[in-house]
Amino acid sequence: MLTQPAFGRRLKQLRTERGLTQAELAGEGMSTGYLSRLESGARPPTDEAVTHLARQLGVAPQDLAEPPAWSLARSLATTVGLDVDEAGELLARALRTAGGEDPLLRWQALWQVAEWRRLNNEPTEERTCLDELVALADELDLPELRARAGARLARAQRGAGQVPAAVEAAIGAYRLAVDEGLPPHIVADTLLALVSSLAEAGRMAEARQHADELLTLVAGLPAGRLLAEAAWTVAGVRLRQGEPQVALKLVNDALEQLQGRLDPAMWVRLRIVAARLHLNFTPPETEPARRRIEEVEACLPFAGTPTVEQELLALRARLAFHTGHTDEARALLDQLADAHDHLAYQEQIRLDVLRNQLLLLDGKQDEGMRGLRALAEQAQERANFDLAAEIWRHAAESLARTGGENQPREPAT
Repeated sequence: MLTQPAFGRRLKQLRTERGLTQAELAGEGMSTGYLSRLESGARPPTDEAVTHLARQLGVAPQDLAEPPAWSLARSLATTVGLDVDEAGELLARALRTAGGEDPLLRWQALWQVAEWRRLNNEPTEERTCLDELVALADELDLPELRARAGARLARAQRGAGQVPAAVEAAIGAYRLAVDEGLPPHIVADTLLALVSSLAEAGRMAEARQHADELLTLVAGLPAGRLLAEAAWTVAGVRLRQGEPQVALKLVNDALEQLQGRLDPAMWVRLRIVAARLHLNFTPPETEPARRRIEEVEACLPFAGTPTVEQELLALRARLAFHTGHTDEARALLDQLADAHDHLAYQEQIRLDVLRNQLLLLDGKQDEGMRGLRALAEQAQERANFDLAAEIWRHAAESLARTGGENQPREPAT
């Protein structure tokens, strides 16, 4: 039975899926005003209107009925046992057609769809979900949801290189979690976002303070995802503060504590972080890094995603560069050139740094330095001061290695 507002939701969904405007769908047999009222649910559909619209859309009239199984409640129940992609597709369809249901159910569905979008590297769609999550949490006025949505938004903003916005969102989520006395696992989630955002902003004293707080907090929680994420987040801070051995110990200790308890994705993530740490030593520890890279490669059949595969290529390129295999490094960078979009903003910039370092090794100092300077200035413009400082350091090291006379001067930040 075609009743409103379900008919209007279904009609709009089919139209937008086909990329049609209201005028294109209405055609010569219907006014756009009438179609607009049908989609909004303000007018009940007549048999003639249903026949015309079904013909325009290329579907049977009965297909204009909203599938009852696409309600949020039934869709959420149906996702039990499905993988991330299957659940994400199902819930995304349900969100497009759902209306008037419990907003808590909508929040739960949005949370899962946002994660699906993130894993499939769809930042625009993920951000749309996150913005609605934040707005819905504010509307519901539930501190737990507001803190979790704010932390999730901050992490997405940081990954996109929007550092000031990430810091602001993370601070808000953390203060809310503390002021409301929320459970430790929610406070830890907000701290993860806050520490990484502060570090990217170059606010290292604050990042270190909250990193210590994070370690203390997760020590009292069951071993699992939060322990793993805390280990690599705090390790990043310690590395930036010139404590690479402490950083590496944090990650290795987490690997030992989580042995046999961690899902394959976290197992891979910790080893990727460990390999990066080894390559960030001075001089780089290439053999331990190689072993970690090989461990990740062996796990690809079980935990391989486009992001992991690209991160692995990036690590292999850096390893080749540090071991003097510059041709291999260039070949790996060429492979990544066509698949750059699965990496976070910071990792994309680091790959561009490596490309310019190779130019310096080729004797193209002017071109290489222009590229490095442009990358550093771009990072500074985004208030990503820690990344900018890292780029200037790489520029100085590369010039020293190639015997360059004109050392780069890092501008004041």
